[in-house]
Parts: sequence; C-alpha cells; structure tokens
Amino acid sequence: MNKLIILSTALLLSVFASAQPDDAKNLQQTARSFMQTGDFNNAIIVLNRALQTDKNNLELLKDLAMTYYLKQDYTKSYEVVKQIVDRDDADVQVYQIAGNVYRAIEMVKECDKMYKKALKKFPNSGPLYSEYGELLWQKKDFAAINYWEKGIELDPAYGGNYYNAATFYFYTKDKVWSLIYGEIFANMESLSERGAAMKELLYKTYKEKLFADADILKGEEKNKNEFSKAFLNTMSKETGLAANGVNTEVLTMIRTKFILDWFDTYAGKFPFKLFDFQQQLIKEGLFDAYNQWLFGSVENLAAYESWTKTHEEVYNKFKTFQKSRIFKMPVGQHYQGK
Repeated sequence: MNKLIILSTALLLSVFASAQPDDAKNLQQTARSFMQTGDFNNAIIVLNRALQTDKNNLELLKDLAMTYYLKQDYTKSYEVVKQIVDRDDADVQVYQIAGNVYRAIEMVKECDKMYKKALKKFPNSGPLYSEYGELLWQKKDFAAINYWEKGIELDPAYGGNYYNAATFYFYTKDKVWSLIYGEIFANMESLSERGAAMKELLYKTYKEKLFADADILKGEEKNKNEFSKAFLNTMSKETGLAANGVNTEVLTMIRTKFILDWFDTYAGKFPFKLFDFQQQLIKEGLFDAYNQWLFGSVENLAAYESWTKTHEEVYNKFKTFQKSRIFKMPVGQHYQGK
C-alpha cells in the first residue's frame, strides 16, 4: 500500500476517534472530497465514522449508498438503500440512488415498483421521470417516451428527459422532435460529453431525415400536432437552399430564414424559448458562430477550428455570451401531444 495513503488514513482515524456529533457535517465534506477524487475506500471510512455520531442521518446514508455504488459494491450499496428507501423523509435523491442500485443488480420488478411510488410522492420530478423511462426502455417498453414527455412538461428545466426523448425520436419517422429536443439539450449541457453527442445527432437528423426528401412535408398528412406542422411548413419554404447538399453554412442560412419567418407567422401562437434564443443570437450578430459551434465541429473539425481562428472576435464574443447565461426552458411551452 502506498505510504501516503497509510499515513493519511492513520491521521483520519485519529481524528475520528475524538469526533463529536456536531462534526458530522465536516466529516461528510471530507468524505465527499474523497468521492470526487475517486478514493471511495477512504470516503467509506469517513462516512462510517460519521454515522457513529449520527446513525440515522439521511444525507450521510445517501452518500454512503452512492459511494458503494460508485465503487461497484452493489451488495453493500443495496444494504444501505434498504435502510432509507421506505423512510418518510426519503427525497428524490434517495429514489435516484435506489434506482441505480436496483438496476445494477437487476431487481427490475422492485425498481419498477419503487419508481411508481416515488412519482406518486414527487409527481413533478424531472429526474424520476427520466430514470423511470430509462428503466422501461431497457425492457423495450415504448411507454418510456410518455414518461420523458411528462418530465419535459412538468420539469422543463431538467435536461435528461430532452436527451432521452431526442434520442428516441431520432429512431422513429418523426422529423421534428429530435431536432427540437436535441438542440435544447445541447444548450443545457453545452460542455458535457452527452452534449457533444447530441450535436452529432442533430447534424445527422437535418441531413438524414429533415432534408432527405425534397418535399419535407411528405408523409406528414396525418400529423395532427399543430406545432410540428407549423415547424415543417416554415422549414419547407427554405428546402431549396439544401438542393446542393447540407453543411454548416447552408444550415445557418436555412435556420436564419426559418426564425425570421417563424416570428412573422407563428411566434404569437407558440411562444418558445429556444426560438427566442435563436432570434436574440441573430440580433446580436452571433448566430453564425452559434451554428458553427453546433454543427461545425461535427461536420469537419479542422475546418471548424480554422473558422474560429479567422473569426476570432465574433467567436470569442459568442463564447463569452454562452458562458454568461444558463439555458432553461420555462413551464408552459410543451407542445408535443397537443
């Protein structure tokens, strides 16, 4: 064993020996620091000592269950979860941790029952809708999309449901919602790996689905969703711009014209934060940079990097703008299913 680890553990044990009940929070912070660095064994040592001073502390027990889960010791994580999942004060995080553990040890029926109970207790929780949908999707139950849509409707500031729904719609005949939800998610998680993956899906959707046919309204005769029809009708006016193929520059032109037309025709009927955001970028002179960020690195990374260098001023302005705000969708702008 590394000497430094031995010394640090010995030091911690000497501190724990004299720990008082009011030290629980300090010990929890120490444990979380270990968790963040991946030192799960030391995190477990600290949390167990802290629990000696406050054995029913829900926050400590949640951290302990999660640490065992991250360590992939699912048996011990389950033992802790059993202590907290039926408590009256169990919160959303308790059910999230329990769901992760149940799924890891393939307790599917128990997990399904637990999520249903959790959603009755927290009917507006985006994370619970997202994760229950993921459980259903693992079982190849297409009802998963209903839970992701419900999560978007009731908790629109939570990103996970947009990611799951966008991915779902990409593999259906739908041409609209993978684009809408995918772009929302890419802005919500602009720096994450999932955000980068979503930008790839967006670019593929424009090329492989929306503009694959010259008539993008083909096959939409039975589409009764008013928002979808408005989106496709507006986008169809610009389909000629894709006649020579789709790339970042073409998408920038199409999407600019789309926003201008949308605000002339449909914005009053369908207020929508994503389109408000795009309109703001156009007014600020940042929409080209935004589209480069969204599609350019996917289309051709070398060309994208060259663009950022030759347009350094506007690109830096866009990045500053992007970092200065948090993109969140408001309640009341869920148009799928209407």
